[in-house]
Amino acid sequence: MIKKFFNTFLFAIAFAISTGLVILVYSVMQGPPEYSLDENTVIYGQNGEVVSVERGVQNRFWVELDDISPHLIDAFISAEDAHFYDHFGFDLKRIAGAVYHNILAFDKVQGASTITQQYARNIYLTHQKSWERKIHEALIALRLEIFQDKEEILEGYLNTIYFGHGQYGVQAASRFYFDKDADELALEEAALLTAIPKGPSVYSPLISYENAINRQEWILERMNETNKISEAAMNQAKRVDLRIAVTASEQQPEVGQYFTDFAMNQAADILGIDRQKLDGKGYQVHTTLNHQAQEKLEQTVQEQMPSDSELQIGAVTIEPRTGKIVALQGGRSFDESPFNRVTQAERMTGSTFKPFLYYAALVYGFTPSTTLDSRPTTFSLENGEIYSPSNYSDTYANRPVTLAQAVAVSDNIYAIKTNQYIGPENLVQAADAFGLDAELPPVLSLALGTASVSVLEMAEAYSVLANQGWSVNPYVIEKIVDRDGNIVYQHQAETPQRRLEENHAFVLTHLLTGMFDSRMNDYMYVTGASIAQRLTHQYAGKSGTTPNDSWMIGFSPHYTTAIWTGFDDNREIERIQENRAAKEIWATYMERLHENIPLQTFQVPTGVIGLQVDPFSGKLEGPACEEKTRLTYYIKGTEPKEVCGK
Repeated sequence: MIKKFFNTFLFAIAFAISTGLVILVYSVMQGPPEYSLDENTVIYGQNGEVVSVERGVQNRFWVELDDISPHLIDAFISAEDAHFYDHFGFDLKRIAGAVYHNILAFDKVQGASTITQQYARNIYLTHQKSWERKIHEALIALRLEIFQDKEEILEGYLNTIYFGHGQYGVQAASRFYFDKDADELALEEAALLTAIPKGPSVYSPLISYENAINRQEWILERMNETNKISEAAMNQAKRVDLRIAVTASEQQPEVGQYFTDFAMNQAADILGIDRQKLDGKGYQVHTTLNHQAQEKLEQTVQEQMPSDSELQIGAVTIEPRTGKIVALQGGRSFDESPFNRVTQAERMTGSTFKPFLYYAALVYGFTPSTTLDSRPTTFSLENGEIYSPSNYSDTYANRPVTLAQAVAVSDNIYAIKTNQYIGPENLVQAADAFGLDAELPPVLSLALGTASVSVLEMAEAYSVLANQGWSVNPYVIEKIVDRDGNIVYQHQAETPQRRLEENHAFVLTHLLTGMFDSRMNDYMYVTGASIAQRLTHQYAGKSGTTPNDSWMIGFSPHYTTAIWTGFDDNREIERIQENRAAKEIWATYMERLHENIPLQTFQVPTGVIGLQVDPFSGKLEGPACEEKTRLTYYIKGTEPKEVCGK
């Protein structure tokens, strides 16, 4: 009988050893467990500040062990697995104790899961209670212990715990509950955070502060029992009255939501992945956003847009020299309407299209002194139809006016006659030179902006002029870094191409400063008269209106800003305040944008000459026009010779 028992005992030992070896060999052959966790994608501005955090289903930031408070590490080890550094994934003594107490209570009153087992459960398994899950958990825990050191396991565990309210990992939880990083937590804060994962619906301080504090005090006592803290430190931490502060990012409206959304779409295209997948893949997306510029733009829009109107806005600012999009507002409220009116909408441009016309005119021999009659005119089109454009408010000079004056007051008759002279096909080619890729109809009315173009395309076209005729390629993504720190995309600036002839581009630029010069007022006011007195820097620009659209586009040597306002349903703009909104926003915002920038004028190329000229007659300063002349630039050899009064 004894021999039989002894043989059975040896067989059981041999079976256990062989089974253990099989499990060990199987685990080694399986290799380290693979996993992929959602992690927040963080968007940065051009100065490295966090602009936005895009999350998938979970809010998670992965941080290294060195970036976690030692108090937090000690608290979790004391509370969850005091023998973490001594076992191989399973605490046999703790398991035996748990079995004993559960048998006595005829219920599962104690658990014995180690940190390694909890980590395995967090990332690979569901939390349902079944023997199958327990077996899988044990096997994965064994593989973790074989292929990872304790620090790697602990780091993974602390980054995957759920803290309630959609927060995963100690960094997200620390920011959510205390508005600080995980390495900044004090002892009492670390103990409170450690209390939550036991049951977030029970121990979250936002749900039951009393339950959270009771468990926090228990954890502090465990830390004292395991010699992690002194009794004095424990008592002092218990006395601290903790205040829970949901992070500022959760409380305050996000800045640059339209910009962020556009940047994320661009990043998804660059990486060739779905936008929703990008949100939770832990990328760092570095953008061109100038946070101060964006704040100033949003502040101005909020102040200047009529509060009792459904008027919408599209606004964008580009740095012409680099092509960086530094600010973008695609509507009044992203939460109410995420439709981006800068990039997704195309609207009639009105008179903002005229600079393309006048660039072609300069190339074809016009000068600022070239005169054409401004009076009601009927044009016969090739198809036999009659075209009768009109000036604003049916106001005409009823005499010849110069190109300089026609630009400043936006004379439509002058524009149509110019288009007739150079040929509509050449206007289309000029628009293409500015970077407009849209298929434009070569018709006389194109001179008045009857084509529909996006706000971003118009801003790019004006930026070419601001960049002295060199190409501009607007962009928002500087670089993208993956969750492992690898740079997976780096913006490479394209070599600029000469799009416009330098001298013609400058002459046109200076003509566009005329819309802010009251000396150009005559039969019509200059189109920038209502905002000119508030401008302290040199700007060139052009406004434009259609019955349904209002535009203001202008630039300095530093920035180009395009503003469009109108209604989404394309109904007419009837109220004066709604008509003026685009100019008012542009002027206020550009002044705020330039308030700390030294005054700078447009760079004058060597191929032009500046003279004091009467803008009404186009003649050089003389006895008859000394008080009304204006500095005007001409390509050398085309300047006027006749003097006023002779």
